[in-house]
Amino acid sequence: MPRYKVTVVGAGMVGGSLAQRLAERDYADIVLVDVVDGLPQGKALDILEAGPVYGYDSLVTGANGYEETAGSDLVVITSGIARKPGMSRDDLLKTNAGIVRQVTESVARTSPNSILVVVSNPLDAMVTLAHEVSRFPKHRVVGMAGILDSARYRTFIALELGVSVEDVHGFVLGGHGDTMVPLPRYTTVAGIPLPALLSGDRIEAVVERARNGGAEIVGLLKTGSAYYAPSASVVDMVDSILLDKKRVLPCAAFLEGEYGIQGVFMGVPCILGSRGVEKVLEIELDDEERAALNRSADAVRELWAATSKAEQSVG
Repeated sequence: MPRYKVTVVGAGMVGGSLAQRLAERDYADIVLVDVVDGLPQGKALDILEAGPVYGYDSLVTGANGYEETAGSDLVVITSGIARKPGMSRDDLLKTNAGIVRQVTESVARTSPNSILVVVSNPLDAMVTLAHEVSRFPKHRVVGMAGILDSARYRTFIALELGVSVEDVHGFVLGGHGDTMVPLPRYTTVAGIPLPALLSGDRIEAVVERARNGGAEIVGLLKTGSAYYAPSASVVDMVDSILLDKKRVLPCAAFLEGEYGIQGVFMGVPCILGSRGVEKVLEIELDDEERAALNRSADAVRELWAATSKAEQSVG
């Protein structure tokens, strides 16, 4: 069978580490794209030269344009400026909206049948923008957020209990970051419900740390933001889509009535397969959880409205 073709737009820390992780999977050839001359070419060559050592044959190339990406099966958009200490995701709007719009226009022209995975922040607004600009059907545009937030949530639970992360199963709903909606009722440790193992106060402390997980890393790094966990989270999605694994993963998908929410991208459990988002799974929520999800949806709508306003001011 022919190898898949995956384009990673943005050769920064997330894009570079993602290209490396995907090359190591050895089922796709990778095109790494960035506007900075030499940056994607240099990183691509470095990753390519690791192939004989690590044992993969993935062809990795760098480019400053999109002709080399033509016919990609899947495109991951990581481009945009990173958050700086004290900068909210909203502060990123004006710059990143312009970048994501230009990238999406180019991708839609050169790879019209691709599936788009959006990573750029603020995520909920950027995936909405990519959907609007590309005019791709909703199942071929999806945002990476819930896997990352859930990984942070599971990590802190494991640390709190002193257990392996492999035995912690749980996920979060809603917008990326501050308005995410964790679900302790649906969280288990080797099948044991989390509320049976941790007090309400300790669960809330874990939730709060997960909610601010990205900001905590930004504060520690001083210059830059997280990239190891984000790139690993994207690989989960790419694996499930290109290998048609149909995994159930929390992703930002376009909702049309699911959970009573209409017309926004929200983090929900999705079945990811060869068509992209093949199904959104609806789970039963109690009144408190549903109210939190609705508040998250309102925050996403406000973010999208601010994005549209920022784009108009630039225009």
